[in-house]
Amino acid sequence: MWWPHENNLSRKREPSLALEGATPPARIAHRQGGPSVIHLDHLRAETPGVTHRIHLNNAGAALMPNPVIETTIAHLRREAVIGGYEAANEAAPRVQAIYESIARLINATPAEIALTQNATVSWQMAFYGLPFAPGDRILTARAEYAANYVAFLQIAQQKGAVIEVIPDDENGVLDPAALERMIDERVKLIAITWVPTNGGLTNPAAAVGRIARKHGIPYLLDACQAVGQMVVDVEELGCDMLSATGRKFLRGPRGTGFLYVRRAMLETLHPPMIDHSAAPWTAPDRYTLRPDAKRFETWEKNYAANLGLGAAVDYALAIGMEEIEARCRALGASLREQLLTVPGAQVYDLGPNPAAIVTFSLPGITAEAAKQKLAEEGINVSASSPSSTLLDATARALPVLLRASPHYYNSEAELETLVTTCRRLV
Repeated sequence: MWWPHENNLSRKREPSLALEGATPPARIAHRQGGPSVIHLDHLRAETPGVTHRIHLNNAGAALMPNPVIETTIAHLRREAVIGGYEAANEAAPRVQAIYESIARLINATPAEIALTQNATVSWQMAFYGLPFAPGDRILTARAEYAANYVAFLQIAQQKGAVIEVIPDDENGVLDPAALERMIDERVKLIAITWVPTNGGLTNPAAAVGRIARKHGIPYLLDACQAVGQMVVDVEELGCDMLSATGRKFLRGPRGTGFLYVRRAMLETLHPPMIDHSAAPWTAPDRYTLRPDAKRFETWEKNYAANLGLGAAVDYALAIGMEEIEARCRALGASLREQLLTVPGAQVYDLGPNPAAIVTFSLPGITAEAAKQKLAEEGINVSASSPSSTLLDATARALPVLLRASPHYYNSEAELETLVTTCRRLV
């Protein structure tokens, strides 16, 4: 494995045959008696995609750095040379190290981590593992993601549970005081999205966690857009379950994700589906669930992609999540300020300190058309559909919006190019 900045890592891992030939990255951060300073040139040198595109779609899928690419490809090559099962056996210590790295990233323990295919699978394994009965209340946020909300609707239809939306405050942020007033003995789950898909809004996840802990209510946090761009501490957040993906701000391969389940929650949370790895067949009429979060996994895995995820987590840890969050928020704020200089442009992000997801519109051109024009200029953005966050989009009468999501490896010059191009489009 590789260690860009050893001061930020609590341990090192020995290289293996599967990684021979991988290029060690340049030192990407340094400390001189103060905060770590990100070395942008080194980060960009390790990101092949920046040489020919301005990639501002990190909330969709970020550009992978060389160590992630090389780690993933190296394992695929090893499978081709010695066989898939044999390569997995050889990589077993490094696979276990993935759990350790993720645990370090979010301040958990390895036994509380499950590797999954994506954030949605992670979230579903937690949500559908909870028991619901008629009249049980599920409390959620107005900007909840579509995949989560349709699952609420399914349980409401099948089990008779009731979905209720926590009101926002005057800034459009989930209101913890309003949540407190909603609590009663029928509330069986609080499930919110920390940073929604349609903007930089950052809900007060830790305040929600304090209320959930106070009343002993299970708390499921969708951190899909937060992990990799923000400091995540599950103890501070107070969540019982947390879902995340590898492909977004963590800069890992697609088809990777993880689920965190608090140890105290593991005994009561039963996976909605199992195999003989999650639950060994111990007698003809009996199985035994694993005692750790691996009860939410299946035996078959994409080892190459998971090793790439581990490399991506180590890469983020090497830079330092405090430094990453500070730069991401600064880039997001700069982009919002610059976009407001474009005649007729509107920015739609809510809250006092938004994350690095910027949604906006341009006059006289649809989001889809503008996205295509920007792509022709070598600029990647995405279009945010109202159906992705239907409650929030309906409440605010939002159209399809342009979404630009910078990351720490983006340069200020790239933001200026986006804004200049948008100015030409109008």
